[in-house]
Amino acid sequence: MPVLYVGHGSPMSAIVHDEFSEGWAELGRRLPRPKAILAISAHWETKGILITRAERPRTIHDFYGFPPELYAQHYDAPGDPELAERVAAMLAPYARADLDCWGYDHGTWSVLTHMYPEADVPVIQLSMDVRLAPRGHYQIGQALQSLRDEGVLIMGSGNLVHNLRLFRRELDTPPAPFAARFNDTVKARILAGDDDALIDYATLDPEVALCFPEPEHYHPLLYVLGARDKGEPVEFVNDKVFSTVSMTSVLIGNTH
Repeated sequence: MPVLYVGHGSPMSAIVHDEFSEGWAELGRRLPRPKAILAISAHWETKGILITRAERPRTIHDFYGFPPELYAQHYDAPGDPELAERVAAMLAPYARADLDCWGYDHGTWSVLTHMYPEADVPVIQLSMDVRLAPRGHYQIGQALQSLRDEGVLIMGSGNLVHNLRLFRRELDTPPAPFAARFNDTVKARILAGDDDALIDYATLDPEVALCFPEPEHYHPLLYVLGARDKGEPVEFVNDKVFSTVSMTSVLIGNTH
C-alpha cells in the first residue's frame, strides 16, 4: 500500500468541488483499495499518543465562522477498534487506544469525503505528541511501516506551508515568494530521499518561521516519510501554493 500526505487546506474543501477536491477523488480511484486508513492530522495534538478506538467515531467540526451547510456534513466511516489496539501495542508504552478521545477532524474527513465518498473504509486517527522532537514523529512512522503490508493506508494531513496570518484570499493572489521557495525545497528533498534534511526542517530555509509559525501542519509529513522505503516512486498531487498555503500532496509508492 502506498503512503500519502495530503495538503487539506480550508474545511470548505469538504463541500466545494474544485481542482483540489477532484485531485483527492482521483487519488481514491487510483489507490489500491485500503483495508483501513490510519490518519495523522495536523488538528489533533496531545500529550502522549492517543488512537481512536470507537466503532463509530464522531465527525468533529473543529472550526468556526463557516456556512451552516458545512456543519451539517458528517463522515460516517466505521472505526477499527482491533487495529487501534494493535497500533497502541506497536507504539507501547507511549500510546493507548481510547473510546472517547476524539473522532474525525476536518484534516481527515474533509479529504476522505472526496477520496472515499461512500465512507465504507474503516478509519482510525493517531494523535501527535506535542512533546516529541521532529525525529520522534518520523520514528513513529518507521514503527508503523509494516501496516502497509496489511493494506493499511497511512495518511498524513496538513500543509507544507501554512501561514494564515499572512494569507490573502483574493483568487488572483500569487504564491508568497517564501512559500513557493519552501514548497519547492521540500519537494526536491523528498525526491532526493534526504529525510534527515526534512526532519531538520529549521535549516531548510532562512524564512522557515514564515512558512509555518507553528509546525503542526508540517509534522504529519514526517510520519509518511518514516513509513516509506528507499527508492519508492514519488508523485506530487494538487501541487499548488495559494498565497501562503501549500495544497501540495505527496504520494509515495506504487499504485498498481
